[in-house]
Amino acid sequence: MMSRPSPSPVFTLRGAGGPVNTLHFSCSGGDTPLLYSGSGKGAIHIWNLHSRRAETIVEGHSGTSVLWVSGLERTDALISQGRDMQVCVWDLSQGRQELVESLWTGSVGFCQCSLLETSSTTRLLAFAGPQTGEIKIVELPSKSPVCTLEPETTLGMVMCLKLWQPDAGPGPLLLAGYEDGSLVLWDVTQRSELSRVRAHAEPVMCLTFDPQRLKGISGSTEKELSSWILDSQNNIQLQDSLTMVNPGVSQLCLRDDGRLLASAGWDHRVRIFGWKKLRPLAVLQYHSDMVLSVAFSDHREPKQRLLAAGSKDQRVSLWSVYNQGADTG
Repeated sequence: MMSRPSPSPVFTLRGAGGPVNTLHFSCSGGDTPLLYSGSGKGAIHIWNLHSRRAETIVEGHSGTSVLWVSGLERTDALISQGRDMQVCVWDLSQGRQELVESLWTGSVGFCQCSLLETSSTTRLLAFAGPQTGEIKIVELPSKSPVCTLEPETTLGMVMCLKLWQPDAGPGPLLLAGYEDGSLVLWDVTQRSELSRVRAHAEPVMCLTFDPQRLKGISGSTEKELSSWILDSQNNIQLQDSLTMVNPGVSQLCLRDDGRLLASAGWDHRVRIFGWKKLRPLAVLQYHSDMVLSVAFSDHREPKQRLLAAGSKDQRVSLWSVYNQGADTG
């Protein structure tokens, strides 16, 4: 299926102490490129990519699995989500590990939060709520409720979320994947469902979306990746499906230049695709267990851009993907 043999990682990070569920790069804000990782044992490691060692370890969720981590733009703050049903905001400035805010989600599932920066000081946070199929959106840092979104018919648990702000139109939109294989586009301002399609026969495990091309892709427990677009009426239109060798995708991630897509596979492999035509480019083989997370670095210098992959084998692999030919045709 893939046209190139697998390269080797540039380097690996060991010592996460548990399955690596989530990754987030912070390379553009300071002199030292950092990688945040959240483990299945409750630890958040902040890796210095120059020394290739953990600079800080935050034990933030009472030993329960960390589901999601993200940096907050223009701040020295970190936000994390755990299986303890808490979302935590941490002040990491000047060596601190101070818990600034916490928010109870009430969700028993594994759905990762989605964060949208609406201004230099305010953000929207979307997360699965206590009730099956329920999505809650709050404003940070005030924690003021914005809305609760619930489908009129039962779609099962909320599995994945993506908040985004369209270039045209009044307010944010939210894409959500559900347990029954459905994708739903929500208008956050109007609290209304704009479009719904059945993209998969199995639960939607992950999705990612390109606001510039109005194009997205989702993965499930099956072999097919399903691509789709939003038309001028904000209807989700299914496009091509991409069949992989083995079933199960934990996460999908687009590089910020819109050229590459990476998938985290249950078959221990990371796959790289050209985003424009979904052309398979490479299979990255290193891990000895399921790959749970993938993230592209946000480094300004293209030749220094990296791809990180976190696995159930408790290791993080770092790959140079600059020369993995992108989909330019």
